Amino acid sequence: MRAAFLLATVVAAGAAAAHAAPDLSARGPEIHVTRAAGPITIDGDLADPGWRGAARVDTWFETRPGDNVPPKVKSVGYVTYDDRYFYAGFHFYDPDPSRIRAPYADHDDISEAIDYGGVILDTRNDGRTAVLFLATPRGVEYDSVSNDATGNEDASPDFYWDAAGRITSDGWVLEIRIPFSSLRYTGSGPQSWGIMLFRNYPREFRYQFFSMPLPRGSSCFVCHANPLTGLDGLPSAEHLVVAPYLSAKQEALPRGDLGTPLANGPTDLTGGVDVKWLPTPDSAVDATINPDFSQVESDVAQISANERFALLYPEKRPFFLEGNELFATPIQAVYTRAITSPRWGARATGKSGDTAYTVLAADDRGGGSAIIPGPDASSFADQDFASRVAVARVRRDLGASFVSFLATDREIAGGGSNRVFGPDFQWRPNGADTVTGQILFSTSRTPNRPDLAAEWDGRSLSGGAADVWWSHSTRHFDASAEVKAFADGFRADDGFVPQVGFHETYAELGYSWLPTGFFSRVRVFALTDPMWADGGRLRSLLAAGVATEGRWNSFAKLWVYADRWRVAVPGVAPASAPMIPQTQVRFQLQATPSQAISGISFEGWFGEQIDFANARPGRGATLKLALSSRTTDHLALRLDAERRWIDVRPDGGGPRQRLLTAQVERLKATWMFNARSYARLIGQYERTDSDPALFRAAVDAHSGSLTGSALLAYKLNWQSVLFLGYGDERTIDAAGELRRSARQFFLKASYAMQW
Repeated sequence: MRAAFLLATVVAAGAAAAHAAPDLSARGPEIHVTRAAGPITIDGDLADPGWRGAARVDTWFETRPGDNVPPKVKSVGYVTYDDRYFYAGFHFYDPDPSRIRAPYADHDDISEAIDYGGVILDTRNDGRTAVLFLATPRGVEYDSVSNDATGNEDASPDFYWDAAGRITSDGWVLEIRIPFSSLRYTGSGPQSWGIMLFRNYPREFRYQFFSMPLPRGSSCFVCHANPLTGLDGLPSAEHLVVAPYLSAKQEALPRGDLGTPLANGPTDLTGGVDVKWLPTPDSAVDATINPDFSQVESDVAQISANERFALLYPEKRPFFLEGNELFATPIQAVYTRAITSPRWGARATGKSGDTAYTVLAADDRGGGSAIIPGPDASSFADQDFASRVAVARVRRDLGASFVSFLATDREIAGGGSNRVFGPDFQWRPNGADTVTGQILFSTSRTPNRPDLAAEWDGRSLSGGAADVWWSHSTRHFDASAEVKAFADGFRADDGFVPQVGFHETYAELGYSWLPTGFFSRVRVFALTDPMWADGGRLRSLLAAGVATEGRWNSFAKLWVYADRWRVAVPGVAPASAPMIPQTQVRFQLQATPSQAISGISFEGWFGEQIDFANARPGRGATLKLALSSRTTDHLALRLDAERRWIDVRPDGGGPRQRLLTAQVERLKATWMFNARSYARLIGQYERTDSDPALFRAAVDAHSGSLTGSALLAYKLNWQSVLFLGYGDERTIDAAGELRRSARQFFLKASYAMQW
């Protein structure tokens, strides 16, 4: 019944959206661009002949912390184009150029504490997605995709473009050149795009300046772009990029037990190629053979002790990032890191009129772990078999809204499959409300491998899942509500769905004040998030608190979190499992006070803590610290640290004893020689100390590792790179001592050729 109701909601929303139109009145002033009057050299100097007669934009708005007021400092933007490139130039005035924050950094490594600016382009003019091309006075580049459908900004995709900056006596100058081959647009005739010019000005506050106003409380961002007209005769010829790579790796492992001397293994030489073909400006075909999916930087470790569900890690592999925003749906049915080791892959992405699509296919060798979901916890199983993967999504824009359809398929070698399909939608009836939803159905036959997982015995599974979200936002008041329902038999082997067999209802209310002074925003809020599963209530949650924004780009949040969870007990029916409460005080603090301390984040909780492994109450805390520092223009330091501890009463009485202490520390130091080359050192220590006598099941008293890596890197662009690296790993043994367990040397070279 619930799925039928949600399906009716999808149909009704789609019908309503068909009559909706983008709210063009919400857009900024029109910018009319003309062809460049002459050549332009990207060198941080606006004296080139091509800038004469370029469209000039000198009306800007301070959108944060001010509410669309005149900016504190003057900014002037210029836009033009020629047969191959789109150009944006800027003169950012500053009354005290000595305060400009402009350290060297790697591509995409730009924080809110740094001066930067650039252009944001909605080349498909759909008011939903846009590509950000931003750079600093040192020419450090940042590119990303902003997606109004999800409210997220994804910096994973990379594009070919150029930028150059220069600090002057009255501020700084920036030039940007974007090849039309890096953009997706329709046809070669007259174009209507959306455009935003942007400047980040971090001083006592983080000031944000745009070329158009951004109404407070608006439910969208890209929809407010300035209309860009005048583009005509754009290139429509084919474009081809071929990027071969070669890598070499040598690994040394212990000759015997952990801690014995290491023995060098053979040198592993491998190569492959990535190909991108653009048959038209609004479509792309990507293919890869034996792709290099190794990462030159490891994921930041997360504490998994006393966590019941799988932890999410971001995708970083280039092949999967073209059109990645089309895989962003309310239910994460596509998680490309589930494709662990493909032999080959192919992908087509594009847009025709109001219809956008993406199709992905890959041959996965397997390896890694697969998630086995459940209502109370998820588990893992080794994925030691190959499979074929196919994913497709098509989206139809209907005015300011859209409807879409997703299908995924995984065919397992030796028997087994998982197929997921269903619609999703987003409806924007006005500027304050957004309704987003998705319904999926899955049919599965598990592999016949009960040695790896109990449910992998060849059984058939099927079920549905639904997620509908409503949000309302005005200048002062905001509200949101969400309903989720996941059947026991629902599986998404190509996605990230660690919990099934439950339904959930979430609601939140908030009210904001916008004062002047140290705080620019104060918000009070309250929320509830009950959850049910077979056997009754699975969770009860009530929370309330206050959040602030203020000087030094600070954000602070303090709230009380009153929660109750049903905790599974072996041999006990779900209806009889205990509901254990945990009341906590939670906090979060973020700020970017200066270049020397370019970012600080401290968050955590303390109070009651459920011991899920042993189904009993406890007390403890989790603390997380992230600190970034740029003490010079060349040196960047980043510290991440997390610590968790839990104390319990073994038999429900007596003094508390320490159940476990878990910690992660990671220090990353990067010396930038210039914007293209750097040296980097990373050290990461993970450790969990447990008291086996306090656990029902056998656990190690000590576990963890110490890893270190060194890297020399040169990047001509994101696909033309040279890496030389070294890695060392120590593992904590049963006695709690670190023993050397691995050593690696590696070399990688790739070069992108374009036609």
